[in-house]
Amino acid sequence: MKPVAVDTNILVRLATGDDAREYRVVSESLATRPWRVFPTVILETEWVLRSVYGYSPAQFSDFVEWMDASGRIVLMDTDTVRAAVSHHRAGLDFADALHIAQTNGEPFLTLDKALRRKAAKRGLRAKGVAIA
Repeated sequence: MKPVAVDTNILVRLATGDDAREYRVVSESLATRPWRVFPTVILETEWVLRSVYGYSPAQFSDFVEWMDASGRIVLMDTDTVRAAVSHHRAGLDFADALHIAQTNGEPFLTLDKALRRKAAKRGLRAKGVAIA
């Protein structure tokens, strides 16, 4: 069966199970049809799980890694998502980690000094701009 692309609310329900009826519908869907998940959906899911449900970077990273290993969920741009999750687990904000992971090693120009420091610790190429 052809995979279906899923929205953020589907992943949030799967991760939290906070609505029993919706969780059952989501689980049945996953059991009967493979899913495709785009990086933008993962990005929004991280924001919701962190800001609404209090997920830590480790909890979110565990969830994405579980999806990746499930055999039922296809993460689109898998290598980028895996790299972003690794950087996030190591202390980068997930959005920043995803932005940098998408550069494929090219410098990432930013004014965010904290991001540059954290990226440098990971050996990533986030470059700053001198402000006069």
